[in-house]
Amino acid sequence: MVRVCAERVRRPEGELTRGTTNPNRLRRQDLWMAATTRLPPEALVVDLGYGASPVTAVELYTRLRTVRPDVRVVGLEISQDRVDAARSFLAGRQDAYPGLTFARGGFELPVGRPPDLVRAANVLRQYDEEAAWLTWERLRERLAPGGTLVEGTCDEIGRRHVWVALPEDGPATITFAASVAHLPKPSALAERLPKTLIHRNVPGEAVHAFLTDLDRAWATAAPQSVFGPRQRWLATVEQIRRTWPVLTRPPYGGVRRWRLGEVTLPWDALAPRR
Repeated sequence: MVRVCAERVRRPEGELTRGTTNPNRLRRQDLWMAATTRLPPEALVVDLGYGASPVTAVELYTRLRTVRPDVRVVGLEISQDRVDAARSFLAGRQDAYPGLTFARGGFELPVGRPPDLVRAANVLRQYDEEAAWLTWERLRERLAPGGTLVEGTCDEIGRRHVWVALPEDGPATITFAASVAHLPKPSALAERLPKTLIHRNVPGEAVHAFLTDLDRAWATAAPQSVFGPRQRWLATVEQIRRTWPVLTRPPYGGVRRWRLGEVTLPWDALAPRR
C-alpha cells in the first residue's frame, strides 16, 4: 500500500496526449516567442508535452538560441517512453545542443527551479473548459517572477494556430496566426481557439463577434487578392483595427508581424463571459 501511494505522488500531473507532431508544426509560435518574450540571462524554458518526437523541443531550442544564446530548454513528457526516445536522439549529439534536456513530468514542472517561459502547445485540447482554466492558474503559479506561459492549439502541419500569452497575473494577449495562402476565411481559425474560448464562439460572446467582423473585413479586402493573399490579409487587419483593439506596435503588432499572417489583441477584448 505504501508503494502504491508513493507511485501516485510521483505520477506527473496531467493526462497523456496523442503525441502527434511534425517538423515546423510550431514554427509560427516559436518565432513569435523569440520576437516578443524578454528572456533573462540563462533563462529556463519548458516545452511541456512535446509529444512522441522531440522535434518541437529541438526547434524551440534552436530558435530561442538566436535571441538568447545561453537559454536552457527542458522538454517534459508524462510518458517515460517518449522521454527515453528524446534522450536517445540527444545521445552523441549533446555537444550540438548544450542546454537542451528531456525529463519526465507534467503540470508540476519538475525542472529544478521556476521556469521563465513555458510553452504548452496542443496539450489542453482534451480537457474541459473548467479544467483548462485551472491548469492555466496552476502553471502560472509555478513561473519565475516575470515569467510567461504560452498556451495554444494548431493544426497538424502548423498552418492555423491560436495562442494566449499568460504572465503571472493572468492572460495578457491572444494571437491568431495562419498561412493566409491556405486560409479560406479567418473564422476557420475558430477550431484552434484555446479550450477556454472554443465553446464560447457563439452569438453574444466577444470572440464570435470578432471572428464575424474579421470574416467581413476579409471579404471586403477580396480585391487585394490580385496582389497576393498577404496583401489581402494586411488590408483585412488594417480594416479590423478600426473597430477592435488590435495591437499595432512592436513587438506584438505592426506590418512586420501582420505580414506573417498574425494579428494580436489584448486578452480582455475577447475574454468570455464567465
